[in-house]
Order: sequence, then structure tokens, then C-alpha cells
Amino acid sequence: MSKKILVTGAAGFIGCEVSLILLSKGYQVVGLDNMNSYYQVSLKEARLKRLDNANFKFVRMDLADAAGMISLFETEHFDAVVHLGAQAGVRYSLQNPQAYIDSNVTGFLNVLECCRKFPVTHLTYASSSSVYGRNTKTPFCTEDPVCKPSSLYAATKRSNELMAETYCHLFKINATGLRFFTVYGPWGRPDMAPWLFADAIMHDRPIKIFNNGNMMRDFTYIADIAGGVVKVLETGMDRAAGGTAPECRLYNIGHGDPVNLLDFVKTLEKHLGKTAEKIYLPMQPGDVEVTWADTKALERDTGYTADTNLDTGIKAFAEWFKGYGV
Repeated sequence: MSKKILVTGAAGFIGCEVSLILLSKGYQVVGLDNMNSYYQVSLKEARLKRLDNANFKFVRMDLADAAGMISLFETEHFDAVVHLGAQAGVRYSLQNPQAYIDSNVTGFLNVLECCRKFPVTHLTYASSSSVYGRNTKTPFCTEDPVCKPSSLYAATKRSNELMAETYCHLFKINATGLRFFTVYGPWGRPDMAPWLFADAIMHDRPIKIFNNGNMMRDFTYIADIAGGVVKVLETGMDRAAGGTAPECRLYNIGHGDPVNLLDFVKTLEKHLGKTAEKIYLPMQPGDVEVTWADTKALERDTGYTADTNLDTGIKAFAEWFKGYGV
């Protein structure tokens, strides 16, 4: 019988793509999502339609529902967990901090407790490049100090890493955290820069360029990210099957080649076939000037590669965006 994987946040941008890959490889996938209204639920529903497969089961549930999570684990007998469900967004964490504690801290505690009570071979979970905060050393390395977060979102993600380390030490849970770097591509999130820019450009609205354009982002295409998540999951399961002692690992997962924000906009303009009107503004609270992933450890341990260049990725995003009918 094929292994059964729980994917939390399965209706999300990354969760849907990871689920698709797992299904294509013959895994049974149980997808969990609370379908909240942080952005339009119709987009989440459309992603779920892509997961129409006999080996996929959807469960609508909030991660903060401790009793519901325990019942789910007790019933389904998962082999492994890919935890991608969270309250996303740096800027929204300034407006609604409680949502981040409920989902990202309490929700992650519930995942860890379920993995303790109903053991799984491996837990792969989402962290974020935001944990590097005001770090000025580049490229960002997982050995760098991460004690100066720039947002509550970043603080919750760093807390997840510490919680996973604790549960690995105390309860022998195999866990790998992935610090994601600016994921983009088809089926992306409406609150992220590629969508915000594309929507404004297509509807003849000006786009906001913060820090007067002096920003660099390690933009990473969704297929590279999702493929990397699955590599990490399978590597973790293989280690456990081989008798490796339980361990807690952390990796950066990104492209490793930061792009200037204005160059990103120029590429998007090319593939949308329209020029953007730009409004230059100061840096926003919670933002950082540069993100840049050192991915050597992930490449060494799992064979991860991020080989989709910006032009190819933006072209795919732009074609999808125009076709989606936004």
C-alpha cells in the first residue's frame, strides 16, 4: 500500500503544488485547509479542483482545533507530514497579530503534539526567509544568527523552528524546516508582489515600488520549490527507514540568485505586454532590503536544484494570470 501523507495548507499556493507532485508519485494524500478568507476563497477552491484524484482526500479543518487534529491523526495513520498551513503575509501581521499566534504557533504545536502521539517517519514544515530579519550578511545561511525579526510573522516562524528542535530532542521526532525565499508562479497568492503588480498593470493602475526600488529578492519558481519540498520529505523518510537517529534539520530553499525589484518589474512588463506606471515610496514597516538564499546544504543533502530562470518563470506566471481571468 502506498504511503499516506498529510499536507496542511493543501489549498494554498505551495501546498497544492506539493500535493500534485506527491499524487503523481503514487502517494495517498490527505489535504487539510481551513479555507479562511485572508484572500479570495474562490482561488483556493480552484486549486483544490486541480487535486481531483482517487488518492486525494480533502479535510476542512483549522490547525488550532486540537481535538479535531487528534481525531484526524488517530483515524488516518499518516506515514509522514508536510506542514505548509499557516497564516501568511508579513504586512498583515501588523494588522491582525492574533491570527498568527492561533495558526502559526498554536497550530504548529498541535501538529507537533499529533506527531508525538501518533508517530510519523518524518515531519517537513515551512519556515521562512523572514526569520533572517535585519541580518545584513549575504547570502543568508542557516548558521547565521536570527535574533532580530522584523515582523511578528517572522517571529512565529522562528518559534516554529525552536519548537521543532525541542520536540526532536524530547520526543525523537524527525523534522526538517525549510526557509522559503519569495516563491512565485502560476496559482500564486494575491497578496504577493507578482500578483499585485500584474493586477495593477493589467487594470492601468500604478504600482507601488517601496524603498524607491532599492530592493533585492531571491525569487524562486513554484515548481522548483515544490519539487524541493518533496525531495526533503523523501530524503527524511529514507533516513528514518535506514535507521538514522531522529534529527532536526534546517535548510534554505530558494534560487540563490537575487534579482533587483525593478528588473523583476521590467520582466513582468515584457510578458504582460504593458508598461507599468510606478509610484516610488519609502520602505514599509516589516520589510527588508535583501533576501538571498545559500542553498548549498540543501543541494548537497537532497540533490535540490532551482533551475527555472526569471524570464521563464515570469512568462509562465504572466500567461497563467492573463488566462485565469483576473
